[in-house]
Amino acid sequence: MHASPPCRRTVLAGTAAAAALTALPPLAARAAAAEPAAATTPAYRWRTAVMGGTGFVTGVLFHPSVRGLAYARTDVGGAYRWDDRTDRWIPLTDHIGWDDWNLLGVEAIAVDPAHPNRVYLSLGTYAQSWAGNGAVLRSEDRGATWKRTDLTVKLGANEDGRGAGERLLVDPRDSDTLWLGTRHDGLLKSADRGASWQTVSFPAAPSATGQGVTLLVAAGRTVYAGWGDSDGTAGKANLYRTSDGTTWEAVPGQPTGTAAKVPIRAAYDKHTRELYVTYGNAPGPNGQSDGSVHKLRTTDGKWTEVTPVKPGGATSDGGTDTFAYGGVAVDACRPGTVVVSTNNRWALVDTLYRSTDGGRSWTSLKDKAVLDISETPFLAFGADAPKFGWWIQAVGIDPYDSKHIVYGTGATLYGTRDLKNWAPQIRGLEETSVRQLVSPSVGAAHLISGNGDVGVMYHDSLTASPSRGMASNPVFGTSTGLAQAAAKPSYVVRAGWGDHGNGAYSNDGGRTWAPFAAQPAIAKDAPGPIVTNADGSAVLWSFAHWDGTVYPAQRSADNGATWAEVASLPKGAVPVADPVDPKLFYAFDTATGTLHASTDGGLTFAARATGLKSGDTQFQLTAAPGRSGDLWLSLKWNGLYRSTDGGANFSKVGSCWASYTLGFGKAADGASYPAVYMVGSTETITAVYRSDDEATTWTRINDDQHQWGWIGAAITGDPRIHGRVYVATNGRGVQYGEPV
Repeated sequence: MHASPPCRRTVLAGTAAAAALTALPPLAARAAAAEPAAATTPAYRWRTAVMGGTGFVTGVLFHPSVRGLAYARTDVGGAYRWDDRTDRWIPLTDHIGWDDWNLLGVEAIAVDPAHPNRVYLSLGTYAQSWAGNGAVLRSEDRGATWKRTDLTVKLGANEDGRGAGERLLVDPRDSDTLWLGTRHDGLLKSADRGASWQTVSFPAAPSATGQGVTLLVAAGRTVYAGWGDSDGTAGKANLYRTSDGTTWEAVPGQPTGTAAKVPIRAAYDKHTRELYVTYGNAPGPNGQSDGSVHKLRTTDGKWTEVTPVKPGGATSDGGTDTFAYGGVAVDACRPGTVVVSTNNRWALVDTLYRSTDGGRSWTSLKDKAVLDISETPFLAFGADAPKFGWWIQAVGIDPYDSKHIVYGTGATLYGTRDLKNWAPQIRGLEETSVRQLVSPSVGAAHLISGNGDVGVMYHDSLTASPSRGMASNPVFGTSTGLAQAAAKPSYVVRAGWGDHGNGAYSNDGGRTWAPFAAQPAIAKDAPGPIVTNADGSAVLWSFAHWDGTVYPAQRSADNGATWAEVASLPKGAVPVADPVDPKLFYAFDTATGTLHASTDGGLTFAARATGLKSGDTQFQLTAAPGRSGDLWLSLKWNGLYRSTDGGANFSKVGSCWASYTLGFGKAADGASYPAVYMVGSTETITAVYRSDDEATTWTRINDDQHQWGWIGAAITGDPRIHGRVYVATNGRGVQYGEPV
């Protein structure tokens, strides 16, 4: 995999969140604005369309006292518990709703060795001013149910340093006491098992870097805390400890200097009483170029450097082998056995190093590794063979099986039980940030998805990772656009961030692809949404940079061989094709509240309806299938509007006060109009709704245990199965529901 796609997903997720997920009006105001109440929630079964991970697994934690019990965390996709009986991960945070979208990022996990059913999560995706405060969830039944405490500080599960930790710890002297490290607000302590939190005195002061406490680990009865805001120079401590739970001190003799700037992770060998600490010159997962591994013998305070390979060596192509160290785990069964990971090692590819003699000698587990990705083919990322990994900061050794090692990457969780053969241990864990959805009316696939990091996927099955992996020729990192010709469903176009072209087309419904023969120069730096008309004879491509800058759309009438600017279409107004008439396109300009239309196949656009609501940061124009000129306009702050005359006139739909994304599916038996699906609000709650009577009434079809945070990117029904709906989430993949 190339270095760029993971970086881009992080930036885009944050940008989208900042733009689209601002605070909602008070509940009372929403209730007052509501129209008819939604019908009773019907019985729906919700499942995840299997892709197989695809996101950054930032932490994995085996329970030290229970065989087969483990937990995993992700940067934007929640937390999971491993079910050893079914060999899969169970999602634990799908109940987090729209208003709490920022809590779907998990900063840290803690378990209680003395009470196996207790588990704790610290939640908070972003620490920026536009994001909400963090929270701590606590459970007495391994995450089946939760109690929540809201914090007065912000956490950053999708920010730099998110692979460090854990930043949450049950005190080894008292199960009622918990410690929580924050990025900007020092160290917090709870004396009532996470129900309340207080700031405690800590000798280091936070800085603007946003790292603060990077790790908390117990070594016997002593608690150690890593500190990420030190500059790494002599005399600047980055590791502290307390032996009485009250007074903290800098650990004497600790390593300093560039390679030891940020303590990333730590693990304690209770047999040898040695604490292993990995370091990097930046918090990661990006931007690291130096690092080291050290161990502290806690019985006498002696430090020893045990770095397997020092960064900075030469590569065969004349480059420099730069990287840091990330994950670390000790073998509970074998004294002196430890595994560490490299991180941000792009030249020679990251690896795990294993030592059985306390770090005196090391073996690279990558060198003889056999990777089996048959269950998740996308992991090849268009190459001949998959990489051993990247962004490796989560490493775990099963305390009951020394040869069972797992490590997280930017896209999966690999596991082995013989130190040689590795395969994704990822079933049930889905972390895709989904951007576009198409449900074809014909063909083998009922779903095609456009995603962050992993481009476009053709779902020939909903219960197995797509057999073709990521769409290739070319491979895109993040998809920015996906569209199908309504009257010619074999023709599909896509756009995205790629190193070998940014646009492609398919003549077999999305199974195989070919790049456009040419593309506008701006496409390389600012690929955006793409659309094709009803018969596939014209393609309109919009352009938008990561920083929000928009550019004029361009048109091709020869399948991407040549392109011409569409000067009459306002920048940022995303075109929508009429599903019947290939000459018709529509586009909404939120800056002016104007609906524009084209009657010449996208050559020119003219204002058709003015005076519509303007300024919505999130909006969507959707055309009803099989009908010419039947348009629906979703506005984040201003509700839902409909036009049946091609956008000349719009009427407000009174049955909801907010609409974020809208789609259509097969009509109900006896109904003449397609089923309408919406993520929006009919009363006080934002949820997933279905209407079988043209939005006169709505029925909520998800429930409080299936909310998935922010789900405003896309929704579509299945044109072949009434009641089936696909929902794009911002970190839990594609969720699809069907009536029971």
